[in-house]
Amino acid sequence: MLIQATRLNKHFGAKHVLKDVSFDIEAGSPIALVGPNGAGKTTLFSILCGYLSADSGSLHFGNDKASTAKRLKNLAALPQDAQLDPSFSLFKQFSFYGQLQGLTAQAARLEAMRVLELVNLQDVSKEYPQHLSHGMRKRACIAQALIGDPQLVLLDEATAGLDPKHAKEIRELVASLSDDITFILSSHDLSELERLCQRVYYLDQGVLSLYDTKGNAADRQHYTLRLKQRAVNFESLLQLAFPTCQVTQTQDREYTIEIGSSHQQFDVALLMFLYQHNLPYHQLTNGMTLENQLFSNKYD
Repeated sequence: MLIQATRLNKHFGAKHVLKDVSFDIEAGSPIALVGPNGAGKTTLFSILCGYLSADSGSLHFGNDKASTAKRLKNLAALPQDAQLDPSFSLFKQFSFYGQLQGLTAQAARLEAMRVLELVNLQDVSKEYPQHLSHGMRKRACIAQALIGDPQLVLLDEATAGLDPKHAKEIRELVASLSDDITFILSSHDLSELERLCQRVYYLDQGVLSLYDTKGNAADRQHYTLRLKQRAVNFESLLQLAFPTCQVTQTQDREYTIEIGSSHQQFDVALLMFLYQHNLPYHQLTNGMTLENQLFSNKYD
């Protein structure tokens, strides 16, 4: 167990920003934190980092009460708009940051090269930030957050503003480091979070909810189907062929299909149905999309 939070509350004047927020974070695969602007995500991150104190509730790191000193040793955070100092090379400023964390000058230099190698920037260690591409600067900022070998790293909008190629590089980097570091990712890109995370915390108006990206209840199974073209009376046709299924259109040409877990090889039968009715499909996914889990009530 890395962090255990129990009934955290935070007020700013009359505004109740966090309302009895409780969660557990174990070492393992990345975890997502999503929610609308103003939901309280930054406040929650600030409490985890020790920048703010909760008005009530408890926060433990491991088996101990999470003191600020222990959090700073085991936890790192990368804000969305983090910048590197343009006056120093990557190697020089990372060595300096290592010394700020208590490392000797020699150990800090070794640590600077270690984190640069983790993000595959060792060949540009002597470069200044302004001479790097946007994607390389983002990777360098992540490297900075890895100094000191933290157990938990909070990344706020790690791929914001990146083109698809560089965003893919950041996702692959996070995935490659996840065996040794637990990441909490805050992002508005739900498809990105589905690729990386199995557990998703959704914060809205200070209330925290937990979702599973697989999206299946114990006794029901879900599929998400995207057709290549609009189909007339698709829901009626499908329910005639599979009377026990429930079909919901979630957006144009996209449907969520819910069936009982006892239905065997439904995906094979569904693909045969699409072929017989000449309905070309774009994608069939086992499970509900994260977007539909969070916002399905908008399409009811």
